[in-house]
Amino acid sequence: MIVRIATEDQYKLPDDDAARLNDLDNQVVAAVEAGDEERFRELFGQMIELVQSDGELVGEDALVESDVILPPSDVTFEEASHGFSGEGLIPE
Repeated sequence: MIVRIATEDQYKLPDDDAARLNDLDNQVVAAVEAGDEERFRELFGQMIELVQSDGELVGEDALVESDVILPPSDVTFEEASHGFSGEGLIPE
């Protein structure tokens, strides 16, 4: 799975991590829908950390389409409420 962190970098995430990322995405949606900004920050930080720590950075010269685009790590809670809803960023 290719994951882009908006305004940052693009990563090739191992297939084994796709389910974990999807689970975090679902939890983030629940936190946003509950209006729980603190929980959102914690979970979204885990999503970014997972991608950056387990993913392999895709070179800037490679033209690869992203499967998932995460908001930038500094996304506001209000901005997140528009993207993290319904099925979340990673449709099942």
